[in-house]
Amino acid sequence: MTDTTTLPRLKPTPLPSIYPVPEYAVEGQRKVWYAEMRDDLQVPWMGVVTMAYAHYPHFFAELWRGLRPLVRSRPFVEAFQSNRAFAEDAVRGLNPPAILPRLAQAGYAPREIGNIRDIVEVFSHGNQPYVIIATLARFLLEGNDMAGGGTAPVFAGRHAPDVTVPFVLMEAHHADEPTRAVYEDVERVLELPFVNTDYRAFARWPSYWAAAWSDLRQVAGTPAHEAICSALHDRCLEQASIRLPNPGGLSADTLRAAAAKDAPLDEVIHMSRLFQWLLPGLITNVAYLRVQLAASSEKPAVS
Repeated sequence: MTDTTTLPRLKPTPLPSIYPVPEYAVEGQRKVWYAEMRDDLQVPWMGVVTMAYAHYPHFFAELWRGLRPLVRSRPFVEAFQSNRAFAEDAVRGLNPPAILPRLAQAGYAPREIGNIRDIVEVFSHGNQPYVIIATLARFLLEGNDMAGGGTAPVFAGRHAPDVTVPFVLMEAHHADEPTRAVYEDVERVLELPFVNTDYRAFARWPSYWAAAWSDLRQVAGTPAHEAICSALHDRCLEQASIRLPNPGGLSADTLRAAAAKDAPLDEVIHMSRLFQWLLPGLITNVAYLRVQLAASSEKPAVS
């Protein structure tokens, strides 16, 4: 096991300002990087974490240069799949209450419930590579180097879920007052400076999201919930520091030098700490929602 004191789980205080560069606003090289990242991670969206990284172009360029051969490797895929399996098993101990009867009573048809399950599946998969990336970024920015070797077998095939679902986000300015109130509660309870993409996607079905959040907020931040988040943090740190290979030759000195060309280094580090802190909680919460949506006779599958 790696020494987790080298990168303690840390919520930055005060919360830093972030400047995500949205997909519709990128052009040139950053547009190319975004397309590469979506394709290589096999995700349909750019996470807020990587859009925030893209605000710092020299930092983002060096990070993605070194990350690209890693995220396409079999050890990387196996690492995030094992993290997902851990989270989905651990949240069963939080005893998510059944939600399917409530959805049926509200009038949700099986097809609608299937669509909700599909979008939860997309995030259940897609958040996993992002949390390892966030851990690596912070680990390197804080002056640590990876211990893994320089070669890695390439992952062949598809690891993303085989689902097709419209990727529609309910932005706060689109939402009615009850949904905006839920968003405000999410930010308050989870101590977030923004509402994650996942939650805005779930709010496409406002009555589902209101009910699901009502359940989730009862456990969010409790010692049992935080224990899962901390364990995910520790797993990702061990992967980043000693278990994952480094085929792209990422180094702390090079990445820190690149970041310092864009902004004061402390600013970039502070930003990286925010995402590396919040993503284990997001993964835990999405795992909770996924388990909650599983039929009582069905054990949720783990990819």
